[in-house]
Amino acid sequence: MWCCRHRSILLPLVLTTFLPLSGCKPDESPFRAENDLLKKQLARQESLVTSLQDGNKVMQQQIDLLNQEIRDAKKAAESARAEAKDAAEQLDKQLIQARKLTADIKKTAVEQAAQSIQLEQKGAQFEDLPRPLNAVTKTVEEALARNGYQVKVSIKADQKAVIVTDRKVSNPASLEVAGFRNQYVIAVQAQPLNVTRLSVKAEFEKLAQGGRILSVSAEETAEIERRLIGEVSKALSAPSKT
Repeated sequence: MWCCRHRSILLPLVLTTFLPLSGCKPDESPFRAENDLLKKQLARQESLVTSLQDGNKVMQQQIDLLNQEIRDAKKAAESARAEAKDAAEQLDKQLIQARKLTADIKKTAVEQAAQSIQLEQKGAQFEDLPRPLNAVTKTVEEALARNGYQVKVSIKADQKAVIVTDRKVSNPASLEVAGFRNQYVIAVQAQPLNVTRLSVKAEFEKLAQGGRILSVSAEETAEIERRLIGEVSKALSAPSKT
């Protein structure tokens, strides 16, 4: 009897003891925390990838822009080189034209200057030499240099040359004697048949003590002029001049 009564008491107690145990679920908090951590890491990685992609797009845009600038600069440089080449060619043409024009102007000016210098016929000595103009002109310059004359004016054209010396006082070797002062005005004119006319005008003076100028006869002046003509003629006749 007791056993039955205690069995009836213990059975509900046992049931009440085991029922909570059979209905208890496992704790999921560690898995949820790990999952949340993974989600955060994934979000950060996705954000980093997005930033990298955006940065790559910006960098690619900069590269494309730089490449375009390089292409534009190359085209501009090629265009500038072509323009510079054209400008250089045009400059060369202009320089050639300017040189030609300068030469023409100089030639015209020299010819006009040579024609404008007229020798005074009275008292001047002339001689026609069977030599070309250039040879006679060079020989005259050499003769003047040998005798100590400095050329003050020298104008040379195709058919005529004019030489004017400085006035000097010296003891020359052959043209004058001591105490003479002289200045030459010389014209060299081309003639037909390869002949050149040499005209010599002397501004000849005699000096006395104290620098006093003495009167000079026309014959004495003519003698000075003939001396220069004679020296030029002699030099042209030398074997080296033939």
